Amino acid sequence: MKIIILDRIVMGLVISTLSLVGSSIPTNGQEEKQKEQKQEQHDKQEKQQDQKQKQEQKDFQRSSDQDQKQQKQQQQRVQQQQQQDQNRQQKQQRLSQQQQQKLISQQQQRVVQYRQHLEQQQSLAQQNAAQLQQQKRVAQYRFQEQYLDRVRQQQINLRDDRFDYNRDPYFYTAPIYRYNRGGSYYETNEYGAKTLRQAVNYGYEEGFRAGKADRDDRWGSNYKDSYAYRDANYGYSGYYVDRSDYNYYFRQGFRRGYEDGYNSRYQYGRFANGNYSILDTILSQILNFQALR
Repeated sequence: MKIIILDRIVMGLVISTLSLVGSSIPTNGQEEKQKEQKQEQHDKQEKQQDQKQKQEQKDFQRSSDQDQKQQKQQQQRVQQQQQQDQNRQQKQQRLSQQQQQKLISQQQQRVVQYRQHLEQQQSLAQQNAAQLQQQKRVAQYRFQEQYLDRVRQQQINLRDDRFDYNRDPYFYTAPIYRYNRGGSYYETNEYGAKTLRQAVNYGYEEGFRAGKADRDDRWGSNYKDSYAYRDANYGYSGYYVDRSDYNYYFRQGFRRGYEDGYNSRYQYGRFANGNYSILDTILSQILNFQALR
């Protein structure tokens, strides 16, 4: 009996030992598999990190090359501008005393005529203002009053001006540009060209305000209906160019500004630092200055 019991105990120990051994085999296999997966993941992360570093180096190199290219282009533009300014200065030959006196006489006559014209415009402005009030165009009426205030201030400055013709470089600087208006060619120097550029920009600014006013009044689009378009004198001092030239280029800017203001867009110009101004490309197309030399 004791022998039988002892055999059973031994048999139980053997079975238990085999069970432990059997259960440990898959456990060790799982540990090996997990180690391999961790190693693969680690290798993958290192590879991704290497690729990322290489891409960052490429991006940095590309950015550095672009910066150097832009700096080189900027230097070239500066050099070209300096060369153009130098050439312009060389071209600005001094006019003879006789030519200077002719320009001064033309200018004095131009100023007298312009002052007379400003006085005549007062009655037309009043008639137009009354019409706007009858039409209940509140925004357009407000714009016209502001425009007239700016022109009146300009008129005061012109009346108080004491111009020194002998010291103004416009009267002894030779023309360097020519431009075409209405099929005829005209010549001017840098000072006259600057005045015409201002005419286009002032026109665009006033046109944008007029167009916006009509849109606010829900009035039909018609830039020629604006008093400012018909007047076209804001910004003109009476100097350097004929009033007819200034009026023409003012209206060129006004029409484009009106379209942008009425349609609430910036196709022809931009708004920056509290001011409306026409795009440089459009300005160049309108004026189309041609160098004389």
